[in-house]
Amino acid sequence: MDFIKKYWPFSFNTEDVKQLVIKAIIYVVIDIVLGTLIGLLARVDIVILSAIFTILGSLLGLYVTAGLVFLFLSYFKVLKD
Repeated sequence: MDFIKKYWPFSFNTEDVKQLVIKAIIYVVIDIVLGTLIGLLARVDIVILSAIFTILGSLLGLYVTAGLVFLFLSYFKVLKD
């Protein structure tokens, strides 16, 4: 559990629905903004840079998805502290 809290600290300590919604919106906004930026950078004509930015975009999507899952699991007390 310490590993999860170390890399996704924002997903824990949610006390009410308002905080849950705000944190979920922040995750989605970060994903949209950085995903768009990385998507634009992935269109570079240099093949190696394009591949690196494509991989970074995929990892960002996985990180945000895992963060949202941990956020909801933590809120509904499925994860033990």
